[in-house]
Amino acid sequence: MHILVTGGAGYIGSHTVVSLIEEGHSVVVVDNLSNSQLSALDSVKKITGKDIPFYHVDVTVESELEKVFQAHSFDGLIHFAGLKAVGESVEKPLAYYYNNLVSTMVLAKLAQAYGVNRFVFSSSATVYGDNQVPFHEGLDLLPTTNPYGETKAMSERILSDAAKANPNFAVSILRYFNPVGAHESGLIGESPNGIPNNLMPFVTQVAKGKLKQLRVFGNDYDTVDGTGVRDYIHVVDLAEGHVAALNHLTEGAHIFNLGTGKGTSVLELVEAFEKANEIEVPYEIVDRRPGDIASCYAEASKAKKELGWTAKKGIVEMCRDSWKFEKNFQG
Repeated sequence: MHILVTGGAGYIGSHTVVSLIEEGHSVVVVDNLSNSQLSALDSVKKITGKDIPFYHVDVTVESELEKVFQAHSFDGLIHFAGLKAVGESVEKPLAYYYNNLVSTMVLAKLAQAYGVNRFVFSSSATVYGDNQVPFHEGLDLLPTTNPYGETKAMSERILSDAAKANPNFAVSILRYFNPVGAHESGLIGESPNGIPNNLMPFVTQVAKGKLKQLRVFGNDYDTVDGTGVRDYIHVVDLAEGHVAALNHLTEGAHIFNLGTGKGTSVLELVEAFEKANEIEVPYEIVDRRPGDIASCYAEASKAKKELGWTAKKGIVEMCRDSWKFEKNFQG
C-alpha cells in the first residue's frame, strides 16, 4: 500500500516508517518539524535503503496539505502529527486544542474527499483519565486531567462520528501508553527539541552529562515507591502495532490499547537503566507535575486477539536501545 504518514519525522513516526517499509509498503511523510528533525528521515534511509518523499507542511493548513493528496494516490494514512506534552498542554491549552483538533479534522476531510478510507490515529492512554487500572478499551472515558488528553479524546469522537457517517471509512484508534527505546541500529530514537518532556530522553541526557540531574515529579503517589507508574512500551513494538492495525482495518471505528500490561515506576525505570548500562543517573524529587496521575497501564488482550499483535521487548531492551541511540546522537 501507499501510505501517508503525518509527523513521520518524529519519534514514533520515524520508527513506524521503518516498519511500514520493511512490510513492503511505500511511504510519504508530512511534518512541520516543530518537534522533530529532518535528519531522522536520512537515518530511516540508511536503515531501509529507501528514499522517503517528504513535505514540510503543517497539517492544520488545508490548502498546503491538499497539494500532497493531489500529488499522490494514497491507500491509507497514519496520523501522528500533533503537540504532545502533558505539562505544556496545561500551560498552553488553546495551542493544543487548535493544533490537535484542526489537524485531525483537516486530515479526515481530505482523506474522505480523495477516497483514502484507511485511517490510523495516534491516540493516547491519557484519554482514560484517572480510571481504575488496568485500562481496557470498554471503559467509559472520564474527564481527562489535562488538555492534551482532551484533544485526543475529542479527536477519537470526531473520527468515530466520521466513520458512522461514511460506511466506507475505516478508522483504527490506537491508545498507546509510554513509548521508550530506539531502533536497534542506534540511528533513530527520541531526540526532542529543547529540554525533554518525557522520562527516558531526560534519563539518557542526564547519563550523557547533557543535563545535571533527573527531576522526578512527586514521590507521594499511592504506588510501590511513591513515584508515578506507567506502562513503558518499546517504540519498535509500538511501530509494529501501527502496521498491524493498518493491515487489519475494516469498516467502522475500532479502538485498541497498545501496551505491555505491566506498570513500572519512575524509580524502577531509573534503576533498570543504571543496571542495564552500568551508569549512574543522579536525580532529585520535585513537586508533582500538573495533569499527571498516579498509575497507568494497559489491558492489551484485544490487540492480541484482533490484530495478532503483542509487545515483545522488555524494559532492559528499552533501556539499552535508548542509551545506544543517545550515545550516537550528535544533537
